[in-house]
Amino acid sequence: MKYTNPVISGFYPDPSICRVNEDYYLVNSSFGYFPGVPIFHSRDLINWDQTGHCLTRESQLTLTKKDWNQWNAIGFTGIFAPTLRYHQGRFYMITTNVGASQNFIVWAEQPEGPWSDPIDLDWGGIDPSLLFDEDGKVYITGTATNEESMGIYQAEVDLETGSLLTERRNIWQGTGGRFPEGPHLYRIHNKYYLLIAEGGTEYGHMVTIAKSDEPYGPFESCPHNPILTHRSTESPIQAIGHADLVQAHDGSWWTVFLGIRPVGYPYRHHLGRETFLAPVTWTEEGWPIIGQNGQVALEMEAPSFAQTPQQMDKRSRFVRDDFDAQELGFQWNFLRTPHESSWSLQERPGWLTLYGMEASLNEQDTSSFLGRRQQNFECEVSVLLEFDPVDEGEEAGLTVFMNESAHYEIAVTRMNGKKTLIFRRRIGSLWKVEQEAEYDRSAIVLGIKASKQSYTFSFAQPEGEATEFGKGESSYLSTEAVGGFTGVYFGMYATGNGTRSKTPAYFDYFEYRSL
Repeated sequence: MKYTNPVISGFYPDPSICRVNEDYYLVNSSFGYFPGVPIFHSRDLINWDQTGHCLTRESQLTLTKKDWNQWNAIGFTGIFAPTLRYHQGRFYMITTNVGASQNFIVWAEQPEGPWSDPIDLDWGGIDPSLLFDEDGKVYITGTATNEESMGIYQAEVDLETGSLLTERRNIWQGTGGRFPEGPHLYRIHNKYYLLIAEGGTEYGHMVTIAKSDEPYGPFESCPHNPILTHRSTESPIQAIGHADLVQAHDGSWWTVFLGIRPVGYPYRHHLGRETFLAPVTWTEEGWPIIGQNGQVALEMEAPSFAQTPQQMDKRSRFVRDDFDAQELGFQWNFLRTPHESSWSLQERPGWLTLYGMEASLNEQDTSSFLGRRQQNFECEVSVLLEFDPVDEGEEAGLTVFMNESAHYEIAVTRMNGKKTLIFRRRIGSLWKVEQEAEYDRSAIVLGIKASKQSYTFSFAQPEGEATEFGKGESSYLSTEAVGGFTGVYFGMYATGNGTRSKTPAYFDYFEYRSL
């Protein structure tokens, strides 16, 4: 039986995995989106269902402008590279909130939560990881700080207090690639293995490994490093790296890692870095081989214990949310930690209510936004919006959002004293309303149809035929064009464009369908 990569599509980067008996759990980075750190469950490594988030409360994760340093934009701040581990009945998730310059741990007895409040760590750098050793010691491994020489650093840590029990030590510098990062230390075959990423999370990305008899080294580099890379190849999967190993319950070995699926020439990718899976074998000398001599494919042989053919993720095939539940589904994210007064499922039952904040989508601040990842190149999205703006500048609509300087939207606003439908594009420093038309009805259906190359925007009266209203290229929303580490979202939003809006924007449903 075959499976298809990626096993989790869309913006789900930096995967980390652990196994508990025959259950597998996986987490991803979430950057400036809230809730933080999505967590998935699988029984076969190829079919994954999201079971929640690790960071769901403001006491766990605050993503507001006052906490930031120079990393302000949504794709550069927030939660970087979590690691998930299980030990003696507890799940531990360790990560970095880059905007707050803080590494921390949360724990839970069940992966669905509740997760604890953070235990702040006396630890710098990013990409922290944990090893629970057989002698009871716990090691924290991560990257260098800005003041340290490049390399991977390690110390013993007290998980109850977050304090270090030993000094930080530089244990390996990698194989010469830039940005040695994403480390994981394992104890396998009575050896300590240090797995890291090098080359930067771009087209030179790679995974390298070293081993030692002792946790602090000296480490011997694998003779066939890098053990995973697609640099300078024509593979449809590029930039692969940031891996984590897991031994399956049948004894086989596997790795999860990030990768991208670029389109066009030169390459551009806009879905973000996704989660991929590949088998691992071991040489007689005790070195891992990933996939086919360090390369992987879109279609690969499934684990022997997989009994159910791979199902397209429910969230990426078709989903319609009528907002009838008391809580939001796991697919939804806010831009940063939301203001409680900016949204509601109870004000008008069966509808999502958004109140526009002062911030618009252009600003590095908390705006009224609720969105989900684009997980398919070809897909369509539609919402039914009821919105009657009273004050000039009040606005609500549907956006394709990469970051504050790269987004397209179709929206209803009050412009020059009239209720107006607009289509607008923001590309870097360029900002323009491309289309506008008076619209005097209360309800409107807004739609987006995506292809690999473009997004087409439309509107319709309820039960009416759609009218095309604008178009934008996907390449201008790509990482190569605008930077950052995230992927495209489809989002509902509202804004007062400088003042807090008094008029509610009501969304009856949100529908996502792959094509």
